[in-house]
This record gives sequence, structure tokens and C-alpha cells, in this order.
Amino acid sequence: MTATFILGGARSGKSRFAENLVTTSGLDRHYIATGRAWDEEMRARIDQHKAERGPSWTTHEEPLALTETLAAIDGEGRAILVDCMTLWLTNLMMEGRDIAAQSAALAAFLPQAKAQLVIVSNEVGLGIVPENRMAREFRDHAGRLHQMIAASASDVYFIAAGLPLKMKG
Repeated sequence: MTATFILGGARSGKSRFAENLVTTSGLDRHYIATGRAWDEEMRARIDQHKAERGPSWTTHEEPLALTETLAAIDGEGRAILVDCMTLWLTNLMMEGRDIAAQSAALAAFLPQAKAQLVIVSNEVGLGIVPENRMAREFRDHAGRLHQMIAASASDVYFIAAGLPLKMKG
């Protein structure tokens, strides 16, 4: 099938746009949530997102083994939304994982997928240079990951103020 990559800033409307792509596809809907509930505020956000999606979605919570989870649920007649890559990247960094290897494995999987994939991420490279080493490493990892996904994706959108700008496809 195809992989669609959706980038944008926080609260730009990228998740709503991604969910609409999956909903209007008419395919069996799967959602891979990469976020972790580190605190009560994040738990509330996760619960709100689940409630807004409703029961027509199958949710898979996977903070680390993203490529393996994609491979396990991949199949024709399915649409899989992954939200979001920057949370996944944060999890990998916090666990000391090999980010280059994990990113390469994900990028290699995308063109082989049978499902329609929709992948969401926060664009973090448009601001000032971060003031600390970890934040700079995160920005650099995110930039490289985004380039790899965009190269493998058939369609790429940038969302700002709820408006999609098609960049590829």
C-alpha cells in the first residue's frame, strides 16, 4: 500500500488530519500509540484521545518495539496510524537504544507494508538551536528519522494551523 508522513508543530492539527485520512479510507482502523503516561496530565491526554477515536479503532500501545508491532499487525485491508514518532524517539533515547538501527529498520519496513500507513511526527527543527546536549541530540535524531521516513513515504504533508501543505506525492 502506501505510507503517508505527516509533520507539524504541537497542536497544529496533524493528528486530526491523520485520523481523518484513516477514517475516510474505509479500511480496518488500527492506532499505534507510542506515548507513555509518565504523569497524570499525560494519562488524561491518552484517555481523551482514546475516547475521541471511539470503539471503531483498535489501539496498540507500543513505546519501543514499533517496527515489530507494525509487522505483527500489517495486512491488506488495514490502515495503521502511528502517533507519534517524536514520542517513540524520546522513549528510545530514555532506554539507551540504538536509534540509528531502530530508525533504519523502520524506514526499511515502510515500503514493504501491505497496510496503508499514516505516520505522525512533530517537526522540531524549525526553532533555535537547543541549549543543552540532550535536546540537540534529540533534534538531530528527529531530523535524520524524518528524512528517512519522508524518503520512504509516498506522500508527505506539513500541517500548520490545521492546514495541510502537501510536500510529496
